[in-house]
Amino acid sequence: MVHSLQFRLLAAFTLVILVVVGAIYLFVNQTTEGEIRRYGERSEQARFGRVAFELYRYYREQGDWEGIQPYVEQWGSLYERRIILTDSSGVVVADSQGELLGQQYHPGTPGRRLPPSWEGSSVGTFYISPEPSAVFPSPLSLSQAINRFLLWGALLAVAVALLITYFLLRRISAPVKALTLAARQMGQGDLSQRVQSKEKGEIGELAQAFNAMAENLGRNEQLRRNMIADIAHELRTPLSNLKGYLEAIRDGMVKPKPDAICSLNEEASLLSRLVDDLQELSLAEAGELKLNCQTEDISKLIKQAVAVRQSQAAAKGVLVSADLPKKLPPVNIDSHRISQVLLNLIDNAITHTPQGGIITITARRLDNWLEIGVEDTGEGIPAKDLPNIFERFYRVDKSRARATGGAGLGLAITKSLVEAHGGRIQVWSEEGKGSRFSFTIPLSQ
Repeated sequence: MVHSLQFRLLAAFTLVILVVVGAIYLFVNQTTEGEIRRYGERSEQARFGRVAFELYRYYREQGDWEGIQPYVEQWGSLYERRIILTDSSGVVVADSQGELLGQQYHPGTPGRRLPPSWEGSSVGTFYISPEPSAVFPSPLSLSQAINRFLLWGALLAVAVALLITYFLLRRISAPVKALTLAARQMGQGDLSQRVQSKEKGEIGELAQAFNAMAENLGRNEQLRRNMIADIAHELRTPLSNLKGYLEAIRDGMVKPKPDAICSLNEEASLLSRLVDDLQELSLAEAGELKLNCQTEDISKLIKQAVAVRQSQAAAKGVLVSADLPKKLPPVNIDSHRISQVLLNLIDNAITHTPQGGIITITARRLDNWLEIGVEDTGEGIPAKDLPNIFERFYRVDKSRARATGGAGLGLAITKSLVEAHGGRIQVWSEEGKGSRFSFTIPLSQ
């Protein structure tokens, strides 16, 4: 639980929320206390100013402090402060509580002294006690009340934020858990797992990537099974023939005549070619295929490949020709490997082109590359098969007759050899109208 993504996200969000709310609380608290304190000071000064003004006016009108006691008692009751007024000699002439009248007052007692001076001479001093009243709360009590409201508000905000965060994290972690479960089941061999997610952001992209990966794994697993079945089939037929001939010779049923020996040699050659193709393909896919690249005349290699397959094409009634520019730039290739690519593509075109069809080899320059195309007027490739056409042992014709596609390694080897030169191979096809394979090879610098 401690190491779960939901717990760690919740802890991180909680920490952020607490820090933010705490910072806001402290800032508002300090600001509020300062403002309340300044407001209280201004209010006190205003009260003192009003009392001082009233005393000043009374003294101007009366000329002395006689009869001031009722007014001081009224102001003390109004402001709920104890107000003491002394004359210039320090004798109390008015006390809102009526206790110190006629006594000498010593200003060391609690209170705030505000000695107004009029016309250049002091006619008296009044003191107002600092104790707050019940009607007018002190700045300190008001600040404490506000702080309590702020604290409760902060706690409520934290609780609501954590609740919202919890539900958001559940929504975020739900597809992650679904991905984890699907990945675990895929690890146990169930490649049919898919994740259903309606998320739009990174989580949605992750789910789509997972589904694409699962799709590819399932397709690769199916291809692997097909490959094993195809290898077993391709090996079984020649091995069965070899075993049957040898057992018949051993039992004396067949004598080792030249025809029988020739048949055995053909089956052994077929096995050898299949093993060589598999080895070459594995080396190319592992990046360990060694190339002996040199400057070559590609026109010469194309014409040689056409000449080699001319008799095979003529036997089927197919015309093979090369439509090349008068001068092509030299290329930097392994001539043996590129000849193998050309022969594989021409073989594939002959196999899938009916009698009377035409196969054309073209070439053109594309920047620092030379593009070679092999185009036929054959049966074409269904759209659903195009993405898998370069896979190992993949054949459009699902029958296992060698006459309709061999072992299915030719195009996979062709793709690996082209990519080993740094080029790429592509195919365009329309069912019933033919196909065009093209690949690029680097020009000689």
